Amino acid sequence: MRSELLAALLALTGLTAGAAESVREQEIAECRPGEIATWADGRDRPALSNPLLFVYWNSGAPAWFSDEKLMQVLERSSKAWAGCGIPSRVLALVGNAPLPPGAVVVQWSEAGSRGNFGLANLGQRTLALSPAMFQLLRTRNPSYPAEQTLQMVVSHEMGHFFGLMAHSRRCVDVTSYYNDGKGGSCFARDLSQLKSVVEYRSILPTACDIQRCRLANGLPAKPQ
Repeated sequence: MRSELLAALLALTGLTAGAAESVREQEIAECRPGEIATWADGRDRPALSNPLLFVYWNSGAPAWFSDEKLMQVLERSSKAWAGCGIPSRVLALVGNAPLPPGAVVVQWSEAGSRGNFGLANLGQRTLALSPAMFQLLRTRNPSYPAEQTLQMVVSHEMGHFFGLMAHSRRCVDVTSYYNDGKGGSCFARDLSQLKSVVEYRSILPTACDIQRCRLANGLPAKPQ
């Protein structure tokens, strides 16, 4: 995910959920006709493999993100994407154990993340997380719930391996970008409430994320 996320996270830290939460929860839980839209910055395609295997390599991990915590984050994301119809599982790489064939390596890498909180590289089968960006977030605001950011980043990047190559224009989707950097903005059912929560984007795939994923993989959409 783009490094501009840090500024948005810090700017919204002091805001509370208020009445927006019910609107946001509805958007997460349902996908209305016509709501699926992307920035057209990629073309959705079938999942990288079926099933998917994500293997966590802990080298270089920030001290405050334990192996147990990372595995919980990965497992939540994997379980949440299960609605797509493409099975996936998560393993930890222990010691010098060989990497299972076809696995996607989840690792901490500045080079791999390229200045983002996280970055998916389908060609190299890596999901890279940035120690520096999470350190910066912790330094700027130690009380900020960084685990939520980690969950969102992992869910977002994992979605690319399930086939969602384009980014959503629906603000609440975990695969969304809030803007395209050219003046275009995402959409929500009530834009007036967009900034009334710390982070409007969901930390796990929404109903529209799942519908897009099923369509990308040639599966029928789930009834609402």
